[in-house]
This record gives sequence, structure tokens and C-alpha cells, in this order.
Amino acid sequence: MMQREVVDRTRPAKLTVEGVTKRFHSASGEVHALDDISLEIGEGEFVCLVGPSGCGKSTLLDIIAGLTKADSGRVLADGQPIERPGPQRLVMFQEAALFPWLTAYGNVMFGLKLKRDLSRRRRRALAKEYLNLVGLDAFARANVHELSGGMKQRVALARALAPDPKVLLMDEPFAALDAMTRDQLYADIQRIWTERGKTIVFVTHDVREAACLGDRVLLMSPRPGRISGEFNVSLPRPREINSPSLAGLAAEIAAALRESGQNGGTASHP
Repeated sequence: MMQREVVDRTRPAKLTVEGVTKRFHSASGEVHALDDISLEIGEGEFVCLVGPSGCGKSTLLDIIAGLTKADSGRVLADGQPIERPGPQRLVMFQEAALFPWLTAYGNVMFGLKLKRDLSRRRRRALAKEYLNLVGLDAFARANVHELSGGMKQRVALARALAPDPKVLLMDEPFAALDAMTRDQLYADIQRIWTERGKTIVFVTHDVREAACLGDRVLLMSPRPGRISGEFNVSLPRPREINSPSLAGLAAEIAAALRESGQNGGTASHP
């Protein structure tokens, strides 16, 4: 009888951002995107970065991913400097970025190529497991063009989770979806995070989305982006985005963001 492969779940990483500053130079001049950003994100913590468009949220996420280098400062994962992209930090973008010539199953299998220590048999089992986790087991053989926008993002989520990264970085992944689809995905991502315990950094400009998903919401001021405050979210899970208690917290976050913008990022928050 063939022995089943045993695969341990990867422990989530602790992230440390120390004094990160970033400027971009172009023919039209210099853009000061980030200014002296410092923060810590604990193992298995779900943190949302929220702020106005152009405040540097996505730039900070790219630096954490290793896709962009900071001008000064550094980012550490479990105490080790992040200098390049790696399989322990996977990114989900606003667009699903699936391979159109592959099925839903094929896209997840492609992500599992990062796990070179696994047999093909085990990769197949994991692809099926993660498609089931995101509720798409019945659509495993569907072509990408046959999937709705929400289904495509579920495939992208399964592809990102299947290699078992330490950190999942999410850059406004639900922004282009309709309200009903977003509501379902909010429930799904909370369930999956509870089950799998990944460290998640989630970028959004939607304060309700941030309050619904995060353990902690970090506020970013208008350019140059700075951390202007934070909110610890103690509402019980699963959270419903239209609940009165969540709406009240979202209103507080929105007010703090407005204050931050008016005062140049110096507002204090609970």
C-alpha cells in the first residue's frame, strides 16, 4: 500500500517594517510615495491598510512582497530581510491574472509548481482541496472565460493559498466585483483565514471592508504615505458588512482618515 505524503502547514510569518521611504522619479518629476513607515504585523494576524487613492498602500505592499525596493529602511519576515520576491509571500491583485488557456484546476496546479518537493499526485490532491476550500470543486474543469468575476477571484485565491505561503498579500482583490459577490467573498475569506491562520496584509480604500476583515486597521495619510493611526477590531467573527456595529466602527475610521488628511497625517486614534 502506498504511504500517503504528510505535509505540515507552514507557520505564518511575523512582518516588521522599519523606516521605509520610497520616491519615484519620472520625466514629470519626483513622487514621494512613502515616508518613514514603521509597523509590525504578528504571526497569523489579519491587517488591513486603508487610505485614499495614491497614498502608497500598494507601493508598501509591493515592498513587503519584494517586488519593489525601498529607498531607505527595510522589511523583515521572521527577522530575515526581504530582498526579492519569494514563494513564502504570495500576492493577490485586483485582477485575477489567471492564465486563460488553463482551466480553474490548471491554474491552481500552476501555482503548485512552487512546491517542487511535492509529487504530482500530491499536487493534484492539493489543487482539488483548495478548489473545494473556495467552493469551486464543481468548476475545476471550467475554462477561465466560463467563470464569473467572483469565481475568477476564488481561483486566484486558491492558487495563492495552495503553495501554503507564510504571508498572503491582497491588493484590493474585490474592488472590481459587484456588491453581492463581495459580500460572499467577505464571508469566505474570513472562514478561510480562521481555518488556515495565514498572516494577511489587505490593501483597501473601503473603510467598511477594512472593518469587516481586519484584526487591525492601519490608517495611511495622503501622499507621502505615513501610518497616521490604527484601530483594533474586536467585533466577533464572522462579521457581516452591513451590521450596525460594523457600520459604526467604519464611520469612526472614516472620520479619523479625514482628520489625518486635514492634519497632514498626525491624527491620534484609539
